[in-house]
Amino acid sequence: MIGGIGPRAITLALTALALAGCEQTFRDMYDQPKYKPLARSGIWSDGRSSRMPVDGTLPRSGGAFAGSSSGRLQEIAPEPAISPLEAVRAEVSRVTSSAGDAASFALPPITRSLLAHGRERFDIFCSPCHSIAGDGDGLVARRGFPHPPSFHTDRLRSATDGHFYAVITYGYGAMDSYATRIEPADRMAIVAYIRALQLAQHVPIAKLGDEDRARLGGAATPRGPTR
Repeated sequence: MIGGIGPRAITLALTALALAGCEQTFRDMYDQPKYKPLARSGIWSDGRSSRMPVDGTLPRSGGAFAGSSSGRLQEIAPEPAISPLEAVRAEVSRVTSSAGDAASFALPPITRSLLAHGRERFDIFCSPCHSIAGDGDGLVARRGFPHPPSFHTDRLRSATDGHFYAVITYGYGAMDSYATRIEPADRMAIVAYIRALQLAQHVPIAKLGDEDRARLGGAATPRGPTR
């Protein structure tokens, strides 16, 4: 006993001090200098604090415990590598210009349900840039992203179905590949819907039914010579 204080009391006091020190250590970790996501930084020449992973970085975490504090359940497979732009262009050219590939590429039978599904997928994945009308004036493009070409140009109206399928699959120019985000059957449905959009903008009035011409008004009704 020291000054009327027993060993047990001394032990408890030392333990409390040790725990207080640990808590301060953890608090220092919580409050350490850090950047918030997407915050500006003066350290890097591009002014961004968020950096791309270094070469060779592998994605970690997966499965039911991927969101846990450790997140070290297992290593997950990296995403498939996207072909360089020149290889993409070569592949798009091969699919769209080769007679054999063009002959073997065919859309499924066009049905109302296929077009409805294609419209749903198009509105989700394509319309932000291409717009719901397919004229290249989507909301993302209006806010600074490069405007894609309109589907209603003569060049794209004459493009093959394989061309659109290849661009969705491999990407082209500023557009990234959607191969990991859109299933092949959904790509087919989107291509079918693009064709429907193109037809809607260029269908001859003479081919419209009476009901559709009535919706367009008198200007759409063919007029004969006046006397």
